[in-house]
Amino acid sequence: MSPIAENVERLRRTFASGRTKPLAWRKAQLDAIHRLITEREDEIVEALAEDLGRESFDSWFADLSSTKTEVLDAKKNLAGWVRPRKAGTPLAMLPARSWVQYEPLGTVLIIGPWNYPVYLTLSPAVAAVAAGNCVVVKPSEHAPATSALLARLIPQYLDQDAVYVVEGAADVTQELLDQGLDHVLFTGGPQIAKAIMAGAAKHLTPVTLELGGKSPVIVAADTDVATAARRIVFGKQLNSGQTCIAPDYALVDRKVLDRFTAEVVKAVDEMSGGEGGRARRIVNERHARRLAGLLDGHGGKVVHGGESDPDARTVDFTVVVDPDPDSELMTEEIFGPILPVVGVSSVAEAVEFVRERPKPLAAYLFTGNKADERRFLADVSAGGVVINHVGYHALNPNLPFGGVGNSGMGSYHGEYGFKTFSHAKACLRKGISPDPGFVYPPYTESTKKLLRRLL
Repeated sequence: MSPIAENVERLRRTFASGRTKPLAWRKAQLDAIHRLITEREDEIVEALAEDLGRESFDSWFADLSSTKTEVLDAKKNLAGWVRPRKAGTPLAMLPARSWVQYEPLGTVLIIGPWNYPVYLTLSPAVAAVAAGNCVVVKPSEHAPATSALLARLIPQYLDQDAVYVVEGAADVTQELLDQGLDHVLFTGGPQIAKAIMAGAAKHLTPVTLELGGKSPVIVAADTDVATAARRIVFGKQLNSGQTCIAPDYALVDRKVLDRFTAEVVKAVDEMSGGEGGRARRIVNERHARRLAGLLDGHGGKVVHGGESDPDARTVDFTVVVDPDPDSELMTEEIFGPILPVVGVSSVAEAVEFVRERPKPLAAYLFTGNKADERRFLADVSAGGVVINHVGYHALNPNLPFGGVGNSGMGSYHGEYGFKTFSHAKACLRKGISPDPGFVYPPYTESTKKLLRRLL
């Protein structure tokens, strides 16, 4: 038996013992995660700087504060989440009592990504232990310093018999999937997600897939253009644009297109410390070369940035106006500091543009017009939407976070994460009496008529 198989079996024995089910154990694990990210903040920030080139405050903001929010929300609400929920009972079944009872799935797998390697690995773990599961954690090999740190720290803080960290690449992931685990949550891209889903399908293992896509932002003519530009740039520059819910491209009413573009350039300069086209650090050379390739042959006008140095793993924050809609820049998820800006005649035209493309993980609209807002909410299918800002829905633990269509399936965060890692068990209790004989065969014609009325 391989080490992975042995460790998974060890976790299964722990779960079978009932150790993870009491609220006290779950809360202890939540406390442990909170202590880990609080006490070891300096080490975490150092690892994130090595992997992603982030400044310490950016890492606290992007990975640590968001994880703490999930932990504190789970601790506050866990007792209510686990409480059985009363359900209605049809008249014909009375006297009886019905309810839904949530139970942990068993031993689950979390496959983390490299772009937010702490938040998007530990946040699902919060949901999994809150639901009472044993957890296998597989950090991303593309953030090696953070992966190694998590592999070292998690066993120091969490229950080693219930939480197991394994490092590695695709072969390790496939071996984990071969163990026939009880649920898999994967954060990453659609192509790898297909391999994850295929591996899970062999054991009918359910999956939650948090993917990406080209998240659009629509800017109406009636909005405050300067504020819209500032908020869009803020969402785009975070983590060098390597964010699954970053605004991928902007569809802007032509009446304000020039003003919007100027405000975007101004906001980029201000958020770059006045250095204009300061290069943004990219996770690795391969990804930097891919981004550099997107800056060729797009057919648009570069109004800011445009330079890249794949050997140094850097790409400028680049603004491209009116690229060819069929170019790779407009058909591939960018996942970097490049913002295409496309002129449109109206919000209605922008909505149709979005509807003709795969469903995104997020979609954003800046407008003060309620009719345009209603059209957007009704007609644009996306994992989540925000009006007059970007990304904020992902920071609210009271909202589900997940995709639709090509951008993913399933959701988590807060109670939605608890339910993802739980089985909602249907329960019904009847008394021994009364036990009327007419409900049992053989049926007379009169009892058949009676049963038709009752049922």
